[in-house]
Amino acid sequence: MTDVRMWFDPTCPWAWMTSRWLEEVARLRGIDIDWRVMSLSILNEGRDISDDYRALMPRSLRLTRLVTAARETVGQESVKPLYDALGMRLHPGGEKDLDVVIPAALSEAGLPAELAEETDRFDEQLHVSHREAVDLVGEDVGTPVVAVDDVAFFGPVVTPAPMGEEAVRLFDGVVAAASVDGFFELKRTRTRGPQF
Repeated sequence: MTDVRMWFDPTCPWAWMTSRWLEEVARLRGIDIDWRVMSLSILNEGRDISDDYRALMPRSLRLTRLVTAARETVGQESVKPLYDALGMRLHPGGEKDLDVVIPAALSEAGLPAELAEETDRFDEQLHVSHREAVDLVGEDVGTPVVAVDDVAFFGPVVTPAPMGEEAVRLFDGVVAAASVDGFFELKRTRTRGPQF
């Protein structure tokens, strides 16, 4: 049985696409995915990033704090339903107002409304989850991070999310790459944005 973990930031459309692909693989292969958070806000602390990108960091922190609070107060089983509810509103739904997104997502996921109140109470746990991903792949990546057994990669960055046999074929390729000890990177320039 392959151990698969995925770290995501709910604000990242590329992580959203990867999660849709992994969800399809899980359905077709009967595997469980361990869903975890990493924060683009934490990753980019002290980095020289554009003002437009920097403006997104409070959203990242708010949403990764929310998912972490759900995990810590309700349990790991709350992470995926909350991510699904958030992601559908943020990405295909295009909703920008977190004061609309968060309460609706909590309600859909069957989680307590009080979680909508932003708190730094679980920042240590958020940093631990984030650090797990970075320790596996290094500092010069982003989200998503996918780990197959004990090997992790940034990505795959893919759009649209592969379905059916194509999803399984890509997964088998990732598993094969993870089995090669010296394999580190495979990349090409993106020529299109996320296709939800």
